[in-house]
Amino acid sequence: MSSAPTGDPARSLPLHHLALGTTEVEGLARFYREVFGLEETARQLDAQGGLRSIWLDLGGALLMIERCGDPPRRVEGIGSGLFLMAFRVTPPERARLERELEARGQPIEGRTAFTSYARDPDGNRLAISHHPEP
Repeated sequence: MSSAPTGDPARSLPLHHLALGTTEVEGLARFYREVFGLEETARQLDAQGGLRSIWLDLGGALLMIERCGDPPRRVEGIGSGLFLMAFRVTPPERARLERELEARGQPIEGRTAFTSYARDPDGNRLAISHHPEP
């Protein structure tokens, strides 16, 4: 069964955005800007002029950090819904990012030959991976 649009079954659709809900929009966006170098592209305000969201460039797609009232949820392993966001890096970038994450109090929770796993300040799982480059 194909999920391609009906106009052209061979065409795949590029990712437009991922959205992370948080009670700390500025803090979570700062983490992704500073650690992963994501450039801020927009800020959205609510009707009262308060910060509603910050949009960050993922290199074509966007990471939208959206304000919500729910506390962070911690997914262990593979869970329902989005449970991991992986960034493509080189082996030297992986080592540097591991040090950066550890220095920010975000310990590396696991490693494979190609990938290291950690969490952002809200507990969302993230990975830095150079697969298949050794």
